[in-house]
Amino acid sequence: MITGILHTSFLIADLIRARAFYEGVLGLQPDPNRPVMSFEGVWYNVAVNQQIHLLLLPNPEAGLQRPAHGGRDRHIALAVSEIAQLMARLDQAGVAYTLSQSGRRAVFCRDPDGNALEFIEKN
Repeated sequence: MITGILHTSFLIADLIRARAFYEGVLGLQPDPNRPVMSFEGVWYNVAVNQQIHLLLLPNPEAGLQRPAHGGRDRHIALAVSEIAQLMARLDQAGVAYTLSQSGRRAVFCRDPDGNALEFIEKN
């Protein structure tokens, strides 16, 4: 039986640019336990036994047109304690986002490589 989600992986084209977003805008810290692999990347601990993996690998879907609203695209949903604080950080960084169309306290944005992220306020 499935008991949880341990990590999600995103393909990225520029590790410096991706780290500026995930660390500088979202405030994540790299996991120093990422093993040496055949490609560059970084892992972020999101919660106990939950991670985001960034993989510096060619994107097989480069040039594919993605929906404007991340909720209509494949995405990961992440819990945040204060959505207003996240929105302020996104605004300050010039990152476009859209509000959830369901009326929930949630926003969608894309990372610099077009990967869709949803943030849902959970207290």
